Amino acid sequence: MLVRSQTLTDQVDYAYAAVAQGPAQVVWTAGACPLDTEGNTVAVGDVAGQAVQVMDNLATALGEAGAGLSDVVKTTVYVASSSQEDLVAAWEVVRGRMGEHDAPSTLLGVAVLGYDDQLVEVEAVAVLPGA
Repeated sequence: MLVRSQTLTDQVDYAYAAVAQGPAQVVWTAGACPLDTEGNTVAVGDVAGQAVQVMDNLATALGEAGAGLSDVVKTTVYVASSSQEDLVAAWEVVRGRMGEHDAPSTLLGVAVLGYDDQLVEVEAVAVLPGA
């Protein structure tokens, strides 16, 4: 269940918290990176282009764990930039892929990410209803 605050501002495009109820399975992903199937960084120099590949890779990893983007209860979005414009460019792609499912998220700029020319990484936690 996504929690929207009645006290905090409603001018954000994400829920403030998420609650998993009853028996459930939890899926933690590694940070999804902008790598193609050959392990090459795609869209070098393009934050939004890398975010598209990242979200494709995140959806694939979640799918292989039996989950989907609609099961995500928390994301962390890392952007290797000190420019708020770059952070917003990545965020717009992430939010677009999440659709109406506005799970809590943290968006932050970092100095560097792990792969050559990497600008974006997204990790997620998903919860699957228990049997």
